[in-house]
Amino acid sequence: MQQSFDLFFVSSNSYKYQEVKKILNSFEIKLGFFKFDLEEIQSNSLKDIALKKAKDAFFKCKKPVIIEDDGLFINSLDGFPGPYSSYVFKTIGNKGILNLLKSNRQAKFVSIISYCDKKILLSFDAKLDGTISNSQKGKSWGYDPIFVPKNSRKTFAEMDNKNELSHRYKALKKFSNWYLHK
Repeated sequence: MQQSFDLFFVSSNSYKYQEVKKILNSFEIKLGFFKFDLEEIQSNSLKDIALKKAKDAFFKCKKPVIIEDDGLFINSLDGFPGPYSSYVFKTIGNKGILNLLKSNRQAKFVSIISYCDKKILLSFDAKLDGTISNSQKGKSWGYDPIFVPKNSRKTFAEMDNKNELSHRYKALKKFSNWYLHK
């Protein structure tokens, strides 16, 4: 039986897709997965990166798409790794980030959801303040084992309810409110 989807999530990251799918299911939006390694332009702007990826994703998929790009911005490192978070994670990982930090561990996660179809190209952003833990805690992917949201003592990786409060959830909620009423 063929399944119908409202739109497709385009990414090479199946973990991110599962997270986005679960969140959008709560808004009754059916999400398909188009696994593709999109080219990422080098830019200091997450929004510019996300919009370019969304246009490229629509061109490849020929269906309405969303993509998600996010960045971890650490205050004491002047916002580094920011839009270069994926590359930094692949090269130095969480251990490398922990080794760079001294006392100021304030940080924020920023998520950009970009939507593209034949006529519309839009982005929805959200941020979540927090800190970087002193060590990796919990098992998960990406920076989840070292990011502690504001007003919490647990890292994202230690939480059962991450998808109800994350930066990604907040951006997807904005997108869903627009998408369901467009």
